[in-house]
Order: sequence, then structure tokens, then C-alpha cells
Amino acid sequence: MTESPAEIIRGLIRAQDRATLATKMRDAPETIEGAGAPYASLVLMACGQDASPLLLLSTLADHTKNLLADPVVSLMIDGTRGLADPLTGARATLQGRVEKTEDHELLARYTRRHPSAAMYAGFGDFSLYRMTVQRAHLVAGFGRIHWVGGDEVMYDASGAASLAAQEAGVVEHMNDDHGDAVGLYANVLLNLPGVGWRLTGVDPEGADLRRGGDVARLSFDKPVSDAESVRVELVRLVKRARNA
Repeated sequence: MTESPAEIIRGLIRAQDRATLATKMRDAPETIEGAGAPYASLVLMACGQDASPLLLLSTLADHTKNLLADPVVSLMIDGTRGLADPLTGARATLQGRVEKTEDHELLARYTRRHPSAAMYAGFGDFSLYRMTVQRAHLVAGFGRIHWVGGDEVMYDASGAASLAAQEAGVVEHMNDDHGDAVGLYANVLLNLPGVGWRLTGVDPEGADLRRGGDVARLSFDKPVSDAESVRVELVRLVKRARNA
């Protein structure tokens, strides 16, 4: 089945672990256009169960100082890595507002996605920020260009509260007791080499994997909403991998 533009954008958010954040300079030297000039920077990204982007930022960074003065930002997500001609691949620019969140489940989700962030997540100058996407611009190759409303991009995760609460336990159980299955997901279903792949998250639409600096996305065939439905889907996928 062909994915809609909104589904492609959401897939990019879920699959990528970094993005380019564009904020408005709160001030600037007189030699350039002055305050309000665009400022772009590399950020590490995770996302919530609904796919809303999550950023762990320091107040010492210019981009954080900028968005605290004006929370309206753009976030560019690039899914073209590894393509011989990157212009044939999908990329999306999200527009919206970024605000600080104290949600501990979201912070845990972020640090599982980025294990190195656990070292500084507790520092006083670091906080987690969540982006509310108002609209998104997708370019998915020549001639495939779409503007999409943010409400279309986001996944309605209102029925997945149990999954959010149980996610940490599911991930820990899979990595500790079923590491061979996680390896099969990566090696067989995703055709990715190497040992040491680990699960970092599960959401209604799929699971996230990581091995060192490499990340991967394993999509589910049907949505899940709690630990039991995740278990059923993961068992089905490992059986598919073993049969392959």
C-alpha cells in the first residue's frame, strides 16, 4: 500500500536520530541582517509515542537561547543518507513551536534512543523540549512535494497510554532475554550486518534499534497499544525472520 505524504513524514521522524534545527537569532552583529536572522544547528532527536520530536538541549547553546526568546522553529529531517543521488530521497521540514517538558517517560525514551545523553541529561543546564508540529513540507524525490498539516503527521496515541507506561520494561526484557531475536530483526528483516543490535524503543507503529552509531527502524504490520500486543507482533516478526 502506498504511504501518504503524512505517513512518509512521520516515518522520517521515527527513523532518524538527528535533525537540523533552525531558530531565529535573538541578536546579531550589525554586519549581518540583525536579530531574526536564521540560525541552523545540528541536534540529536528522538520522538514521542505520537511522533512529536524531542530534543535535549542546553541553555548554554545559542539555539536554546534563541528558542527561549522565540519558540517558533523549523526542524529539517534528512532521510537521504547513503543514496547515490540524495535528491531522489525523502526529507521533510517541520514548522512549529518548541516547549520544555518535564515528562519523565519522554526523557527516558530520549536517553534510550541516545545512550550517551544519559551522561548529561541530569545536568542543570539541560532540559527536554517537545516540538508541536503545525505543518510540514515533504520532498520525496522529483515531483513529490507536499505541504501537510501537523495534525495529519502526528499519530493518535491516545489509546496507547499502557504502551508508554510499559515501554521501558518491554525494551529491557527484549535486550536481556531475547537479544538473539533483536539480532534477527536487524540482520534478516532489515538486512543490516553486525552483532550487538539492541532495542531502544517501541511505539504503536514499530520498534527502534541501535548498534553503536547506527540506528534502524522495524515497522509493525498493524498498530499495537500495550505490552501484550507488542509481544504478539515481535514474536510474529521473529518467526518471519527464522523462516527466511
